[in-house]
Amino acid sequence: MPLRREVSRIEGFSDAVFGFALTLLVVSLEVPEDFAALRATLGGFFAFAVTFTVVVWIWVEHYVMFRKFGLDDGTTIFLNAVLLFLVLFYVYPLKFVFANLVPQITGIGRPVRGAGFAGLTLGEARALMVVYSGGFVAVFGVFALLYRHAFRRRHSLGLDALGVFDARAGLRRHLISVGMGMLSVLLALLLPGRWLWLSGAIYFLMGPAHGFYGWRMGRARDALAALCDPRPDPVDMCDPRPDPLGENPS
Repeated sequence: MPLRREVSRIEGFSDAVFGFALTLLVVSLEVPEDFAALRATLGGFFAFAVTFTVVVWIWVEHYVMFRKFGLDDGTTIFLNAVLLFLVLFYVYPLKFVFANLVPQITGIGRPVRGAGFAGLTLGEARALMVVYSGGFVAVFGVFALLYRHAFRRRHSLGLDALGVFDARAGLRRHLISVGMGMLSVLLALLLPGRWLWLSGAIYFLMGPAHGFYGWRMGRARDALAALCDPRPDPVDMCDPRPDPLGENPS
């Protein structure tokens, strides 16, 4: 299923909002007044890079979704507005998490709260992980709803078999992310204090989980594409249009 070429108003507006979210990350950086302040700012480079990467990741998911299906109805506008709201709202909490987490892992830079997470009470640390993971669940939950909406409108969109496959696969792929986020929330609420770090470490399973799922879906899609290839057989098995003769011409 080829990507669409024209840019809709929804995509144009969304790109502007994503650009504004990235601008907020930069504007929040203070202009250094001396070399010591400059060195401290440079120490936050990796935290900024991680936060920037997360926002771009969400943008890429948004781009692929709208390039493939080109939804523009009322439900899509509402879900897209919710997604953009979440992106803007979670920019600063996201930066706070990584600005404290990266220095503790790498030893580079200085946490924004002096002692970093070590200065948080157990209740504050739990609340921080619940807020972060709750936002993660909300963002990818909206993506799952968008793919579900595309699947439900498959007939009006004129999706072929590959398009329907992509809608289903996209829905399930984002549900994997939602499941990871919900597991993180549960761990943050239930684990004792010394094991609370596992609620964040659970996200390292995202790569293997999505890698395995992508490998399986890639093989399944290739097999379906082979069936849909009209070259070996003059009859396109994946053409959604009905047979104009109403019967098998053979």
